[in-house]
Amino acid sequence: MLTQLHDHLNKIVATQGVLFTKLHQHHWYVKGPNFFTLHEKFEELYDEVNEQFDEFAERLLTIGGNPYSTLQEFIDNSSIKEAPYTDKVPAEEMVKTVLADFETAVKDLDKGIELAGDAGDDDTEDLCIGYKTSLEKHMWMLKYYLD
Repeated sequence: MLTQLHDHLNKIVATQGVLFTKLHQHHWYVKGPNFFTLHEKFEELYDEVNEQFDEFAERLLTIGGNPYSTLQEFIDNSSIKEAPYTDKVPAEEMVKTVLADFETAVKDLDKGIELAGDAGDDDTEDLCIGYKTSLEKHMWMLKYYLD
């Protein structure tokens, strides 16, 4: 049971690593009339992702796991895919991508909540619940932004 939790937390770590990079990419390349709003928002989001990235890796270490720590491990094990910026991407599409990536991350967190509960690991369960709550709030705001 603990091995499953370790493996899943590593998936969350990998996903956060890729998400951190994707949000930076949007931050750097966003253009258009909503530049100032989205430039700041993407920075806020990657700062939060970075904090959670570290929290999950350190939690994994705390419970005896070994977090992924290379870019290749992140790419190979993430629930989301990287997206090299080769063509201009409209700001609205960037927001839609972030929303989709957050939806994927929430599904991973739901699984983490389940596995942590099964393992009797209340602290990891709380970590997953807290982050899920934050992502869901961001998702609500991003959906409203798109309307």
